[in-house]
Amino acid sequence: METLSTRVLTSVVGFALISAIVWIGWWAMLPALVFVSVMGLYEYIRMLDRNDIDVRRVSLGVFAAALIVASLPMWPQTPWPGGSWREAVLTVALGYLLVMEVMRPGERPLERIVYSLFGLLYIPWLLGYFLLLRYSPDASSGLLYFALPLLATFAADIGGFFGGHFFGRRKLAPEVSPGKTVEGAVGGLLAGFLIVLIISSLTGIWSPFESLLYSILVASASQLGDLSESLIKRALKTKDSGTSLPGHGGFLDRIDSLLFAVPATYLFLHISVFSR
Repeated sequence: METLSTRVLTSVVGFALISAIVWIGWWAMLPALVFVSVMGLYEYIRMLDRNDIDVRRVSLGVFAAALIVASLPMWPQTPWPGGSWREAVLTVALGYLLVMEVMRPGERPLERIVYSLFGLLYIPWLLGYFLLLRYSPDASSGLLYFALPLLATFAADIGGFFGGHFFGRRKLAPEVSPGKTVEGAVGGLLAGFLIVLIISSLTGIWSPFESLLYSILVASASQLGDLSESLIKRALKTKDSGTSLPGHGGFLDRIDSLLFAVPATYLFLHISVFSR
């Protein structure tokens, strides 16, 4: 119970802090996302260090900050059609890493490039969607749409915990996360759907059917984010990504679900709602 109380308290404080930062807007979100990105990469690099895997640390930090800045939606359109500044930063990062390995090759150059690029894609690239979603389609509507994955993921986390605790029988992915159960996943989906249905009914943004579709998508994305981080930790022989957040481990342990839920929401909005 003490661990559960610490976990709930950290969740509530974190949720309130995130809500305040998102409400303020991009000038508060930008430094916060850069900080979370750097901390997440720091935890990622520490896990790699324990497995004798080397990456270019300074380069990762610089390109991580650049990816977050490039995600600001108020930048002018790129001079080339169909592209984005995020893609430009990622392309430059790949070229830089290749050049550095050619000029100063390490013991395992390809491994260093692959793990470096994965770190950029997994953490700052996905975190960049937080800024994109906050201003989709504009600053006022984006505030509502950003609240959806936050509340749905928070509800799914609670529903999944109690659903798995009281009814959990069948393992969801025993090789990756032995504690996850099918019943817990269903409980998370139902809790998330209830929250989304209430919000959509009060605001009139979606029909019940669209709310159900979105709930299935965001619950699946949330579970995938959680399981993906478990897969990474299992592959790197690590229990927790860090110890920065009481009851939750590290930053990656806390944001793993949102890293997939927020981009999934952004894609759902642009495919399902604003394309009308």
